[in-house]
Amino acid sequence: MRHAHVKGGVPCMPLLSSAVVLCLFLSGCSGFPAAREMGDMALLRTLGVDTAAAGVAVTGSTGPRARGLQAEGEPALTLSADRASLSAACLAMQDQSDSFVFFGYVDQLLIGEALAEEGVRPVLDYFSRDAELGLGAQLWLVRGGSARDALAAGGDEGVDSRLETIQNDSKMGIASLTRTAGEVYADLLELGSAYVPALSPAGKGEAVLTERGYGILKGDVLAGCLEGEAARGLELLAGGTLADILDVELPESRASVRVTSACTKSCLVFQGDGLSVLRLTCKAEARLTEYERRPAGGELERLQAELEERERARIEAALKQLQAWGADCTGLGAAAGMFHPAGWQRIQVDWPERFSRVPVEITVQINLNS
Repeated sequence: MRHAHVKGGVPCMPLLSSAVVLCLFLSGCSGFPAAREMGDMALLRTLGVDTAAAGVAVTGSTGPRARGLQAEGEPALTLSADRASLSAACLAMQDQSDSFVFFGYVDQLLIGEALAEEGVRPVLDYFSRDAELGLGAQLWLVRGGSARDALAAGGDEGVDSRLETIQNDSKMGIASLTRTAGEVYADLLELGSAYVPALSPAGKGEAVLTERGYGILKGDVLAGCLEGEAARGLELLAGGTLADILDVELPESRASVRVTSACTKSCLVFQGDGLSVLRLTCKAEARLTEYERRPAGGELERLQAELEERERARIEAALKQLQAWGADCTGLGAAAGMFHPAGWQRIQVDWPERFSRVPVEITVQINLNS
């Protein structure tokens, strides 16, 4: 039986006419929580999660805030709490602000390296279940420090602007490939591994966070990181590439070439009932950006050959590490398996182990636009 709600000793019956309900709303007997004005809320934009002696350390930042009718700026509000669980830490942060702390605007999630070494699954599980949070937030791995250190590096301005800049630059091909928590979560569930863009705190200043390649998760644990040429190789395997320039000394001049796009396709070759080789074909577009004298004939061929060799070396560097970890985080096997469903079904269960030892043949084809 449903009981009547009581306010001030007067029961509010569950079945009432619309006129009476309106009166009750006006008098405050609605049974619903009072609405909050935006000015009464602390809207967190960035959340950092680390390990802690208590269990987990959570740090949140609002970024710079507006105040008053003239929208005068306030410093970024940073809150933090260490508790046995994520939910307990988030709840504890409510007591640290005069405003209601709202997590529904969190669109950047930073995970400390130490936590990634223990496993990120609990964090992703929590984001997938929480009513305010969600898996649409951009996910970053913090190397050489904690997520709390990274948030602190932003000072009064916070790190939101820097993270948004990297995210926007990524769309234009001039920064690391960004990933949402949902994309990483899906890869872990479907592929058993995933790659995450990595950052490092760089102290106060304009670039408070610097790019540090990619962290590779195996299961949900950090297997290792790719930097430099290996990181570029991962981008080629994933079907993306950063704006990159190759400077080449020619016999009588100098030229610069820029790679503008890349796509890598995989193919599984079976011999009998066994897997014989994994073939990769990377096709890329490039164009001349500078030259002292326009290359022609043999010079263009030389430029193309050097560019193809460099990109092949990058893919080899990335694969060497990924195979050592047994982490096919770009889904090469699954993509190739779509064209060999029967063969893929036989090897899918133990693909990580097979991936670690299968011979790989790499072909790179560059279309050089002069």
